[in-house]
Amino acid sequence: MTIHKCFTRNKLALLISMGCVVAAPAWSAEEVAAQAVAPIAAAGAVEETLVIGDTMGLMTKQGKSAFGFNKTIVETPRSLTTVSADMMEAYNISDIDDLVLVSPGAFTQSFFGVAGSLDVRGTPGEVYFRGMRRVNNPGNYPTPIGASDRIDIVRGPASPIFGPSKIGGYLNFEPKSARAESGQYLDKPEGQFSVTRGSWDKNIVTAEVGGPASVGEKDLGYYVYAETENSGSYYENSGTDQNVLQAAFNMELSPSTRIEFGGMYHEFDGNQVAGWNRVTQDLIDHGTYITGSPTSVDTDGDGFNSPDEYTAWKGTFVKGNFFMPGVPFTVALDEATDAQMDPAWALQNVGTAKLDGSQTLVAPDDKLVTTVGTLFFDTIHEASDALTITNKFFYEELENINENAYGFSQFVDTYVVEDQVVFAFYMDHTDWLKASYQVSPSIRYTDFKQGDDFDFEYFDRRDLTGTSTGLDRKLLATRTDSDYANYVVGDFTDYGFAILADYTIAENLGVLLGGRYDLIDMTSTRVGSKLYVPTADFTAEDSVDGGSWTMSVSYQLPYGFIPYATRSTQSTIVMGQGSEISPGLIENADGTKAGNALADSTLKEVGVKGNFFDDRLYVSAAYFDQTRTNFSAQDLVSNNTTQSEGYELEARLLITEDFTITTALTHLEITNLTALDGGSQFGFAGAGDLVNVTDPSLFYGYVMQGLTPVSSEEDAKKSGIPENMMSVTGAYNFGDGYSFTASAVHADSTYSGFSRAIKLPSYTLFNAGISYSTDAWSVSLQGKNLTNERYFRANFPDLFGSTIVLPELPRSFVGKVTFKF
Repeated sequence: MTIHKCFTRNKLALLISMGCVVAAPAWSAEEVAAQAVAPIAAAGAVEETLVIGDTMGLMTKQGKSAFGFNKTIVETPRSLTTVSADMMEAYNISDIDDLVLVSPGAFTQSFFGVAGSLDVRGTPGEVYFRGMRRVNNPGNYPTPIGASDRIDIVRGPASPIFGPSKIGGYLNFEPKSARAESGQYLDKPEGQFSVTRGSWDKNIVTAEVGGPASVGEKDLGYYVYAETENSGSYYENSGTDQNVLQAAFNMELSPSTRIEFGGMYHEFDGNQVAGWNRVTQDLIDHGTYITGSPTSVDTDGDGFNSPDEYTAWKGTFVKGNFFMPGVPFTVALDEATDAQMDPAWALQNVGTAKLDGSQTLVAPDDKLVTTVGTLFFDTIHEASDALTITNKFFYEELENINENAYGFSQFVDTYVVEDQVVFAFYMDHTDWLKASYQVSPSIRYTDFKQGDDFDFEYFDRRDLTGTSTGLDRKLLATRTDSDYANYVVGDFTDYGFAILADYTIAENLGVLLGGRYDLIDMTSTRVGSKLYVPTADFTAEDSVDGGSWTMSVSYQLPYGFIPYATRSTQSTIVMGQGSEISPGLIENADGTKAGNALADSTLKEVGVKGNFFDDRLYVSAAYFDQTRTNFSAQDLVSNNTTQSEGYELEARLLITEDFTITTALTHLEITNLTALDGGSQFGFAGAGDLVNVTDPSLFYGYVMQGLTPVSSEEDAKKSGIPENMMSVTGAYNFGDGYSFTASAVHADSTYSGFSRAIKLPSYTLFNAGISYSTDAWSVSLQGKNLTNERYFRANFPDLFGSTIVLPELPRSFVGKVTFKF
C-alpha cells in the first residue's frame, strides 16, 4: 500500500509518499550490531555497543556521545543515560514517567496526566527526534515510547550544535525506523508483529519490517514501524485511541555519499486527567471527600456556564471579589475566615464520601486530540577520511485541541522547518595532541498560532462522586471560537552558528570547548478581537541575539576512573505550550523592548565515571548546580525560572552473563527564583491554605487565589518533586528462553503545592515480569505496583498544587505476544 500525508502552509508545501511493504520481523539487537555500518558523524548521532556476555542486552551503552564526537558514554563529560529498546521491553517502560526506573533526575510532575516531556533535574526538559528539536510538547500528547529504538536522557543543556535549549536537559529519541541503515545489508526482509493486552482494556497492536531494496543500481535499506492503540483507562471517562507510523530509508548514492530520509505520523485522541479536586489532607490520607453542589450559574438553561453568565454571577457577590487577579487582596489567605466567604460561593447539600482514585476531574466530552507529522532528510558526504559534511533537514507540524469541562481549553497550530549543516573533521596536531572539530551553521523557522481559555477555570465546582453537569460545565472558547484569555499568532527565525572542539592531550587529558551565536527575528500578535474582553490587536517585533558556550575537562586515571568538570552558559528561547512566543515577552505595552524572549542559564557540574571488571560494571556520579539567570523571562507552564542543585548516581552491573542489576539515585533541591526575587508566589488556594476557614465547602463553588509570601531560600523551595529518589532494577536469564525482571522505586514524601499545605506520602513501588522466547515467538507478562501502593503525583505545584492532585495507578498487568517471521 501507499500512504500519503500532505502538509501545506503559505510559506511551505511538502509532500511525502512512503511505499510500505509488510512482510517480516525485526532483527535482534545482536544482529543489528553485527550488520551495522559506520554511524553518522553528525552532531547528536549515537551508536549502540553491546557488552560481551550480556545475554539480555541490558548493559547497552553509547558508542557516540551526545556531542557527536567519537566518545563512549564513559568518556563524555556530562551526566547522561541511554535506555535501549531491550530495557524498555524488559521493564515495561510504557511512557516517559517510567524512565525514573533506570535514570537519575528523571522524576516528572504531572502535566494533567499527559506524559509529553520529561522533567530533568526538576525543570521541564525538551524532546529531540534524531538530534533535532521538536515542537514543544509539555502535555499536548503523550510521547510514543513504543516507537523508539533508544532514548538518550542528557542532563544539562544540549550541545551548542543543537541550538538554544533549556538548562535542565532533554530526551533524544532514536525511532525504530532508524534501523533502516542496517536493513540494506540484510539478505531479505525481517520483521515482527505483536499484540499487547492489559488492565483497563489496554489494546495495542504493532507491526514492523525492514530489509533491503534497490533504486536502479543503488542499494536501499528501509524500515517501517506501525502501531495502533485502542485502550480504556483506570480513570473514568478516559481512554486512548492513537496511531503511529514511522518509515525511514537509507541509500548510498556513491561510496562517499549517502542519504537518510523518512518521517513519522502520529495521531492521538484522548484527554487530560487533572486528578482529584477539593483537596484536603484528609482526602490524601484517608480518601475522605467533601461532596455537595454549587449554586447554578446557567441562567439560560443550555447546560453550559458561559463567560457572560459567570460575570453576571460574580456581580451578585456581597463579600467582594477580592481573590481574583487584578483586584486588590483585601484579606490575606491566612487571615480569611468563614464569615468572609460569600454565600454565592458555598456548596449545597454538603456531605462526605470515600473517593476512589479512578474518580477524577474528567467529563465525558473532554478531549485532547493531536496530530503530529515529522519529516527528515539527511545527506552525509565523506569528503575524506578526516572530513564529513552532513546536511540535516527537519520539518514538524503539530495541530492540537484540548477541552476540559471545568474551564480550560486550548488549540495549537504550529510548524517548524530547520536546516543544519555540520562540518566534522579530525586532526592530529602532534603526537600528543589530537583534535576533532565541528562547525555548524543552521536556520530554523517557527510559525505558530495558539489560543487558550482559562479565565473561568473553576476546579472545585465539580462533585467527583457524580457526573459532570451544567453546574460545573463551562462553555469553552474553542467551541465558540471566541472569549479566549489569550490568542497569539506569529513566527520567528533563528539564525545560528556553532563551533565545537574536542582535544585529547597526552592520551589521558580531554578538553571539550564549544560556542554558539544565535540571532532571532520575532513577530508576535495578540489578536484582541478573539478575547473575552476585546482589545485592539497588539503586535510586537524585535531581533535579539545571544551566545552560548560550554567547557569541559576530563582525565583518564588508572583503574578506569574518569573525573570531569563542566561549565556552561546556555541561551533559551522562552516559548509556550505550542512553541509560541508571547508578544509581552518581546515588547512592553508602552512600546519599549521587553527583552524577555531569550533567557540565559548556567550549569556547573563535576562528576566521575568509570568502567570496571572488563566493562561488567559501569558507574557514573555527578554533582550539579544549574540556574536560570533571567527572573522575568519565563513561561510558567513550560519554562519557569529555577535553580536546581543536587547529586546523582547511576550504576549498571553485569553480575553474570545472565544477571544484570541497574540502580539510580537522585538528591534534588529546587528553588523558585522568581518567587524568591519577588517576595511571593501566586497560586490557586485550597483548604489547607485558608487555615482559619474551618469549612472549605463555603468556597468550593468559586475559586480562591492568593499570594504565598517568600522571605528566604527555604520559603522558595519548589514542591512536587521528591528530594530523594532511588530505583533498583534486576533481570535474570534462566536459559531455555525464560527470563525474569523486577524493579523497585522509592520516592520521599513531598508537598503538592508551593504553599506546602498538603503533604503527599512517600512510596515504594514494586514491579516484576516474566517472559519466554523462541526464535519465532515471545510471550511476556508484566505487573506494575504489585503491592497496590497508594500514591500521588503533584500537578503544577507552583500554581495548582493546593487544589488538584493526581492519584496514581493501582496494581496492573500487561501481557504481550510477539511473532517473528
